[in-house]
Formats: sequence, structure tokens, C-alpha cells
Amino acid sequence: MTNINQHSNLPHIDIQGHYQFITFRTKDSFDGVLKEIYGNNDSTKVKYYKMDRHLDQSKQGNLLYGDMIEEIQAYYLSYDKKLYDLYAVAIMPNHIHLLLRQKDSLANILRVLKGGSTHIVNKALERKGKVWAGDYFDKLIRDEAHFSLVYEYIKNNPIKAGLKDAHIRFYGSFE
Repeated sequence: MTNINQHSNLPHIDIQGHYQFITFRTKDSFDGVLKEIYGNNDSTKVKYYKMDRHLDQSKQGNLLYGDMIEEIQAYYLSYDKKLYDLYAVAIMPNHIHLLLRQKDSLANILRVLKGGSTHIVNKALERKGKVWAGDYFDKLIRDEAHFSLVYEYIKNNPIKAGLKDAHIRFYGSFE
């Protein structure tokens, strides 16, 4: 089934059985910089590069540390082979990257991923409320070379960002 959905002005291509690169961020990870990134005429690729660079360098919305990293990974792996086939995940301080093959709708997958990890984060931080921004980025994987490029990007993102706990932030099915 193919669906093209509009969510926060970002088009989402939803094709079960296909591979997706997905990124979502904490709700407090951006301030006015989001309007600056999306409010100009840059290509989608340039906008995504700027957004990712900001997320890697920003301290805003940094909630994901310590034991909750492994708890979120375990939660995501509990849905592996059910809602999706999970190939890679990087849990950054204020955003998450995933590479997966859809077995369900993108909307349901994101509902499960964000909902369960919201519970984990709020419990660990002894708080209530929204954790994730409503929007997310997804990119349909075109071919094997694109898959490999995305996998390596996700794998190296915690290292590239200079995170001391980079070794626990990445899960990959090929490691």
C-alpha cells in the first residue's frame, strides 16, 4: 500500500515492505532556528543537512542519556520483526535516527516508537508531558548503495557528534 501523507508540511511516503530512514527529535530541540531552516529556498537535502548539524551541536532538548538509551533500544527491538525489521538505530541526546523496513503503516510505527519512548523518558526523568516534536523526517531508501550509506551515517552519528557514550547509542543488525 502506498500513501503520501502531509504532516507539518513535510511529505511522507508510506510504502509497506520498503526501507525507510527516519529521524525524529525532542520537542525542545529547536527554537527559532527551525523557521530559519525551513523558511528559505534551500533544497530538501540542504535543509536536512542544516537540521541534522544543528541537532548534533545543540544542547536544546537533550533528554536522552544514561540507562534510558538502552531501555529505548530494548523497547524498539521488542517490535522488530512485528511492525518493522530494524537495521539501525542511533539514540542521540535530542533526536533518534532509524533505518527499518516497514511491516505496518508509517503512522502506526511512529505512534509506537514515540509513544513507548515517551513513557520511558518521562519515567526516567520523573516528569509528564510531551517529549517528541510532532513532525519527523523520513526518506525512502532507493537502492542497496543508499541503504549502506544511511546505515553508516546512523552508525557514525554519535561518534561524529563527539559523544563520550557513543558506543552505547548505536544498535546495528550487522554489528
